[in-house]
Amino acid sequence: MINQTDAAAHGAIASQASLRDYLAIARFDHMTKHVFILPGIILAYAVQPAAAHLSVDRLVLGFLSAIASANYVINEWLDREYDAFHPVKSKRTAVHHALSPTLVYAEYFTLLFLGLLLGYQLGQIFFVASIAFGLSGITYNFEPIRTKDKVYLDVISESVNNPIRLLLGWAMMDPTALPPISLFIAYWAGGAFLMGAKRLSEYRDVVAGQGVDMLHRYRKSFRSYSSENLTVSCFLYAMLSAFFIAVFLIKYRLEYIIAFPAIAGLFAIYMWLALRQGSVAQRPERLFRSRRLLAATGLAVLAVVVATFVDLPWLDSLSQPYLIKVG
Repeated sequence: MINQTDAAAHGAIASQASLRDYLAIARFDHMTKHVFILPGIILAYAVQPAAAHLSVDRLVLGFLSAIASANYVINEWLDREYDAFHPVKSKRTAVHHALSPTLVYAEYFTLLFLGLLLGYQLGQIFFVASIAFGLSGITYNFEPIRTKDKVYLDVISESVNNPIRLLLGWAMMDPTALPPISLFIAYWAGGAFLMGAKRLSEYRDVVAGQGVDMLHRYRKSFRSYSSENLTVSCFLYAMLSAFFIAVFLIKYRLEYIIAFPAIAGLFAIYMWLALRQGSVAQRPERLFRSRRLLAATGLAVLAVVVATFVDLPWLDSLSQPYLIKVG
């Protein structure tokens, strides 16, 4: 653990916390990440429309799930001394305010319990996914596992929240079946791309501004990272995601092929953002402040919705073997 005096010297000068500060560490502004639930709802309808029975009550209960905020509470608390060495995260509440461990853990378990209670109302699949969400926060943040400190495993373990969100959305629409494994892996790899790009952006900015030593003090996993291997890993995750997206669309709904160019463009724009100085890729809750990303996301969503509800029989020929004869 980082020495308290050393951390304080880099900005972790604590003042007494207020009720507002305890609410702040739940990061309710990060709820925008629940947008990743929406494709699960749409795709569950597309794959099994006969099993779909979404209601307003299920939507409300599903989106009120507070487990993500429970994870944020424990994340900010356990990272407070490390975050003091990050140019942006050093401004977080837990770095600058003296929080009571008792109250922090009480907040964490309260939010975790409420999330599980809500999840239980939506059936077995949603409840199990809610448990998985809570467990992902434990393995990612708590010693001795603390996967966030392990090179590459930090990205892989953090991005598991992506397919969990997919499953939450799917279970809101269809509580009787699981998503196809190809879709699950595509979502996981896509999340890994996002988290890898986030680290690449952090690496470039912190090294340029504060130096590599400061970056190593912020997060152990960065001791094995470089700009080169992070960039290569992003390409790998993007290719894996694209491959399993293709597997899914060929097996379940070929119409989604019309959405693929928009999805590919979304990956490209996100990578472009990650390579910019002070990129919003470092703060996913602010991603929608990028007009380019917002426009690309809107186009991709529109393409997926159209492909979900509009049948294009002529696309069937694309899945059939065909050779062009010459001579």
